[in-house]
Amino acid sequence: MKYLVLSDIHANLEALDAVLAAAGGYDHALVLGDLVGYGANPDEVIDRIRALPSATLIRGNHDKVATGLDSVEGFNHLARYAIQWTAARLAPENRDWLAALPAGPTAIDQLVEICHGSPFDEDVYIFDDLDGRRAFNVMTRPLCLFGHTHVPAAFRFDGEMTAIGPPRGDRFRVTLDEGATYLVNCGAVGQPRDGDPRAAFGILDVAARSLTVMRVQYDLAAAQAKIIEAGLPDVLAQRLAIGR
Repeated sequence: MKYLVLSDIHANLEALDAVLAAAGGYDHALVLGDLVGYGANPDEVIDRIRALPSATLIRGNHDKVATGLDSVEGFNHLARYAIQWTAARLAPENRDWLAALPAGPTAIDQLVEICHGSPFDEDVYIFDDLDGRRAFNVMTRPLCLFGHTHVPAAFRFDGEMTAIGPPRGDRFRVTLDEGATYLVNCGAVGQPRDGDPRAAFGILDVAARSLTVMRVQYDLAAAQAKIIEAGLPDVLAQRLAIGR
């Protein structure tokens, strides 16, 4: 079984299309939330994801706010403006579909589970050792895939927690040893925040017990032009170019 791992697409259609083209053959997609927010193509991104032949999906915090399931109060001014713009433009059928996405964590098979923020709270960011240890304590599978931070990261626990990497470059392979547990963020498809503007995604090969974090170029100029044309803040276009 090969899984395509997607997270934090954030209505960036150009990035999503580039990732789907680069992914090659896979059996099932794992979509870790935040399909919308920031970018100019929320409906088109949802349509692409809904058309995937085989996928498991969970919601992200931007998905919840865009559909009225959560308040905008916790968002900064840029995120608030973008999600209110998104909410006003979503097609009704896509809003209903997005609102029906389940919360994580979700167990996929005997190896992997997925969440948006963390396995103990879908909205919590995993940034430090304390959050990482809390996550390892509640994981139900040897591998937990998470998103939300937009920064690729990998941690291993075998009695002690250690950072792997960090995942950088065109490809970064994590070997999943028996007897250890792993917490991995494959990065953001549509809103990278690690200083690399390329779209990030993962390929998990269950038979080989390997997870590869990958980066791919996309039509950045087109994504930026759409944001500006839509009347969204210019800084949302500018930040794509620097991966921040």
